[in-house]
Amino acid sequence: MFDHMNYATRLLLACAMILTGGASSGRADVDFVKDVQPILEMHCVSCHSGEEPEGAYDLTTLEGALESGSTPPSIVPDKPDESTLYTLTVLPQDDEALMPPRAQGGPLSKEQTETIRRWIAAGAPWPAGLALKTRPKPPELQPSPDDMDLVRKIHALIVEHAKAEGEAGMADYTAKVPQTGAEYSMVALQGGDFLMGSPPDEPGRNENEGPRRRVQVSPFWIGKSEVAWDEYEPFMITKADRFKNGARKDYDPEEHSVVDAVSQPTAPYVEMSFGMGQSGFPAISMTQHGANKYCQWLSAQTGRFYRLPTEAEWEYACRAGTSSAYSFGDSDAELDQYAWFSDNSEEKYQKIGTKKPNPWGLYDMHVNVAEWCADQFAPDYFERLSDGAANPFLRPTALYPRSVRGGGWLDFPDQLRSAARLGSDAHWQQQDPQLPKSLWYLTDAPWLGFRLVRPRDVPPPEEMYFYWNSSSKELLVPAAAR
Repeated sequence: MFDHMNYATRLLLACAMILTGGASSGRADVDFVKDVQPILEMHCVSCHSGEEPEGAYDLTTLEGALESGSTPPSIVPDKPDESTLYTLTVLPQDDEALMPPRAQGGPLSKEQTETIRRWIAAGAPWPAGLALKTRPKPPELQPSPDDMDLVRKIHALIVEHAKAEGEAGMADYTAKVPQTGAEYSMVALQGGDFLMGSPPDEPGRNENEGPRRRVQVSPFWIGKSEVAWDEYEPFMITKADRFKNGARKDYDPEEHSVVDAVSQPTAPYVEMSFGMGQSGFPAISMTQHGANKYCQWLSAQTGRFYRLPTEAEWEYACRAGTSSAYSFGDSDAELDQYAWFSDNSEEKYQKIGTKKPNPWGLYDMHVNVAEWCADQFAPDYFERLSDGAANPFLRPTALYPRSVRGGGWLDFPDQLRSAARLGSDAHWQQQDPQLPKSLWYLTDAPWLGFRLVRPRDVPPPEEMYFYWNSSSKELLVPAAAR
């Protein structure tokens, strides 16, 4: 009878014999649900599911696992060496046919491939009616020299540098990134108090912009412009092979410097400027973690403490002593002179510093790209503040939402006001194919960048560590505890 059936049907019947106690019963030394299902759901199902699964191979059901694909069957019960579900997982790391590919977390461990081999050798039992679903990978325990000890070393460099600078006072300066020669400029702001938020009658106002509070900020330097690709790309793209957490796989404390110990991005999976321009243009689409780590990387080289601005610092700098909707007045009639936005950007970002600066000499505060701030975003931010609050900072306890200011090149005028606020969203990583999502890239936020801040007063190392690692999972409070 079997001679008149197609091969896939015979395979289904063979598996059915295993499940119902047939001839192969008792041979399995691997439990599918406990041992095999987690491997497939964490490493394979995300690509091999849905309406258009990769390679036309649907791994969500037993029938699909046996009958679909460009060259079925991918599973041959009893014969792992004839089953591509196994043989493609044990190819050399540089083989293009390796599954899962290196770019998506491959190869599997030897223990995982051996589990798949033994499961297939035992007849590939698969409980009837069980459908697989994508599940995230558990956090990997990867070695990293980027820890509190490293921050203490960087802190010592910063303290020593501050002593060397002495009481020279605050002044604007232009410097170069020591490792790359990329130039950047910082504007000194003396700090003070200002009225933060927007009045109830301001056109375009959102409820999360008030009630207005008078707050104080200490002296600080802020980037004259947004961080450009010239500065960020050498940090983002390196020759070093890295773990997903950004640590060098070849790190040797005897051979590598303090700067080498700072986590840096893994290689991007798409061209991150999206063809909009690189040299002289703002860097975009980095996660807040990527921006934080750039600040640490630059700090380790320069002996100056850089971080993201708080919302209060950002708005203080944007307003530049004004209380109007924009730093140039309440009307958006002149916005074209100060900003690249929906009306004039031609649906892409433009070179930094090509529009008029605000009264304090800061460029693109009212948009070219939106800018990360250090705070957790909260709709009731102002209700949590009291008048006279000094250096307010809403310390993050969750990855989303985080604060973003300034508006992007696709935004409308009301979104570019000095008080306009935005919270980050997980959908900004929607196209990222990885599970878990990348620590470094927001492929769906090509309108988002960041600007440097350097406070005059050097904080303790614990505070530095928090600013540079506030997006790290180990520092986030579980939702149940908030």
